[in-house]
Order: sequence, then structure tokens, then C-alpha cells
Amino acid sequence: MAYETISVETAAGVRTVTLNRPDDLNSIDERVTSELQSELRNVAREKAVRCLVLTGAGRGFCAGQDLKSVMERKGPLDFTETLRRRYNPIVFALKALEIPTIASINGVAAGAGWSLALACDLRIASTKAKFVSAFSKIGLVPDSGMTWTLPRLVGLSKALEIAWMGDPLSAETALQLGLVNRLAEPEELAKVTAEWAAVLAKSATRGLGLTKRAMYAALGNDLDTQLEYEAQLQGVAGRTKDYTEGVKAFIEKRAPEFIGD
Repeated sequence: MAYETISVETAAGVRTVTLNRPDDLNSIDERVTSELQSELRNVAREKAVRCLVLTGAGRGFCAGQDLKSVMERKGPLDFTETLRRRYNPIVFALKALEIPTIASINGVAAGAGWSLALACDLRIASTKAKFVSAFSKIGLVPDSGMTWTLPRLVGLSKALEIAWMGDPLSAETALQLGLVNRLAEPEELAKVTAEWAAVLAKSATRGLGLTKRAMYAALGNDLDTQLEYEAQLQGVAGRTKDYTEGVKAFIEKRAPEFIGD
């Protein structure tokens, strides 16, 4: 499928989706959210895709909502409808994908653009990247899942500080706070991301997906509920071909050849 605002590449089980509005720091307009939703539906259907990378073209990851398009509207923007129809489905889709997702953050991630990065499972950032909540600067509430993700990563008080003060965070600070998993020099970012994605794409995909389910469920479950959920998921994992291959490879003292099933 041909897109106007994103580009898509697939190699060795890794689907790379690049926000492709570099002249506008990949800010998000109606077309971007429509195309992202469409592509995430495609990824969910394609068993050959075993890892997703989300990144941005040019010098920015994503500057958030395209405010120019908002100001050019003839009438006021219905924020509630916009979030429900355009942004929330993207966050839900990223969390629901039963494959690992990596945000490769090549530059500024601001507002809803930062929320998109937070919606991914892992984040690798350029040492030149910056993170800006931005919402408080225009009188709005952090959205697109930021109020769910941020307190879980940094704690409530720090999340409020980040949201209220709106000061840019450096890549190093983001790493120290646990907001990103790893930093890479700008010229090494694509390589480092590809290395992580390749490892994940060659792993036991069903097992990784079930692990993702379990980890996110644990954020809202008590221990008894989580123990039972683990038992159920382990039953599913234990019936996969990759489990059989993993045990066989362990016994034979060789590297496993997982097929993702």
C-alpha cells in the first residue's frame, strides 16, 4: 500500500515504519494517524512480521500534533473526538501487537510524538534526542497514553514534574530516569536499533508476545490474579513449536532456530 506521510520497509522479519514529514519534524496530522492505524492493522495480520520499529525521517522523531493544521481549521477542534478516533487506536494497537515494538528516537519527541514513543515496548534514542511533554505550555493535558505510561516509568511525583514544568529532557536524563533503554550516537542509532530488532525477530515470537501480555496485565493485577494468568499463558507457550525447538536445541547444545510459532 502506498502512503503519503509514512514509509514502510520489511527485512528479515522486521517492519520499519518511518514517520515521513521531515520538513515539519514529522508532526501528526489527520493523514498520519490514518496511515499509522492502517499500517498497524497490516502488521497485526502478517505473521512474517516479528518485530516493529517506529522512527522518524530527518532530524526529528515526532513533534506531536501539527498545530498549523489545527489553526487552519474553520471550526474548533473537538479534542475528545480527535483522541478517540485518531490517537487512542494507535496506542491500543501498539500495545496489542503480540510482537516487540521499538521506538528508534532520532531527534525531538514532543507532545503526542513522545506519547507514541512511550507506547512502544522498548526505546533506543540518539544522544541528540530531546523529550518534551509540551502539553502544559498550551494549556492541555498529556494524552495518547502519556498519563498511563509516564507515572509507571518514573513515579507519580516525577511524572507530574515533567508534565507541569514542560522542560525538555536530554537523552542522558531520559536514560537515567528509565524512559529509554539505550542511547546511541546519531550515526549509530539505525545500526543499534537494527541489531536489537534482529535479535527479537529471530526469537520465539509467541513466547515474546505472551510475555508482553503478562507484563502489561501485571500493571493492573493483584498477585493471585497474575499467578493464574502466568499459568494460563505458560500453558499456551508450552504447546508452541518454538518451545519444542528451544528444548531440543538446549539438549543438543546448539543455537535454536525459531520460526515464530
